[in-house]
Amino acid sequence: MIAPDIPREETARLIALRDLQLLDSDADKGFDRLTELATQIFDVPMSMITLIDEDRQWFKSRQGLKVCETPRRISFCGHVVADGQPMVVNNALRDPRFSDNPLVTGSPFIRFYAGFPLFVAPDVCVGTLCLIGTLPRAFEDTDMDRLKLLAAQAEELIQLHVLRAQARLREAPVAPVDDAG
Repeated sequence: MIAPDIPREETARLIALRDLQLLDSDADKGFDRLTELATQIFDVPMSMITLIDEDRQWFKSRQGLKVCETPRRISFCGHVVADGQPMVVNNALRDPRFSDNPLVTGSPFIRFYAGFPLFVAPDVCVGTLCLIGTLPRAFEDTDMDRLKLLAAQAEELIQLHVLRAQARLREAPVAPVDDAG
């Protein structure tokens, strides 16, 4: 197994990720509908919107997977975040980066993976929209075009989350300052 590289601008990436205030947040119907749609469009048993922090891959939304996070060092999505490029693994058992990965040799028995990076700014990739299958499969250019469109929608949902959080902060009552001190 080959662990994902650490992105060159990791510190700035992690600051941007924290500023989103999405990590460990409650479920969101918009994100969940998007991953549900992805599983249907691509006929895969699992799809996720992932966020990659220092040590883990956390799932903002997930379909077909019970766990809410996995270690970053074994994540497929960590490779996408490190490269900032889409990645397709047609057969994980035959890919030297993943053939002995515990997510391949054990549950959920990943055989197929397609992930598209999610950016919050140019060169600031915080996670992925990914598809996972338990059988090897091909992924055509038209499939990648569809995944790209869904990933763009995930990025828009992330930006909408940020705008809503900023609006809540503006609307929150300001505590009076005690100058008697």
